[in-house]
Amino acid sequence: MSGDPAERCMALVEATLSTDGAALTPLAAAILAACHLGIAADSRSFARALGLAHAFVLREIEDLVSERRLLVVTDRDRRTQRIFYRLSEAGERRLGAAALSLC
Repeated sequence: MSGDPAERCMALVEATLSTDGAALTPLAAAILAACHLGIAADSRSFARALGLAHAFVLREIEDLVSERRLLVVTDRDRRTQRIFYRLSEAGERRLGAAALSLC
């Protein structure tokens, strides 16, 4: 994948949505893509980068952690509610497959 980070992220989001049989939301796909590309690995940074309410991002991350098991929480800041995360093995596989489809 070439291009600037935003273009790469959007291409990966589109590839993830088109190859994903589990019907991720566009926001979930964007969180996963940004994590995979090293653009954002915490909820507050992701929310700020996209101009979204932190609460929406937190809700989506909780689904990606608890229900879909595509993210793993690495740290939490109780005061700010910021969640730090990384892709789980299942998340790595899913994003790796989507990234390969772009080649």
